[in-house]
Formats: sequence, C-alpha cells, structure tokens
Amino acid sequence: MTPNTEKLFKELAEDAGNWSGTPLLDITAAQRGNLTDLKKLGLVTTWRDEGCDWVDFTDAGKALAAEMGVRYFQD
Repeated sequence: MTPNTEKLFKELAEDAGNWSGTPLLDITAAQRGNLTDLKKLGLVTTWRDEGCDWVDFTDAGKALAAEMGVRYFQD
C-alpha cells in the first residue's frame, strides 16, 4: 500500500465513528486512484444513496483499522 493510499484509508477509518461506521466519501480527484487501490486490496467498498457516496469497511478493512489504532474499530 502506498503512503497516500494508507493516509486515505486512515482518514476514512477515523471518520467512520462520525457516520455509524460508514463515512461519507469526500475525496479529491487525485485520491480516486488511492480509493481504487483500497478496493482492490479488499479493504473497502462504496455505495451511493441520494446523491452521496459512502464507504463500507470489509472485515479485512475493519481489522486493519483496529491494528492502526482507530478506536471505532477496536473491541
């Protein structure tokens, strides 16, 4: 995982607690490739509702977030 992809993942994971675990996706055009990387790594999926994009964390994504110390994903 590149440093920029890791940074995006951590930002999304840290924001998850503000959105009941599924943060609003608000990224720049430059970050789209990093989001694609996260999807290819099997860490996140995305979905759209009422014109907004949202992020779901897979089990692997939740585990990685917990390992990174993201409080929302720690037991």
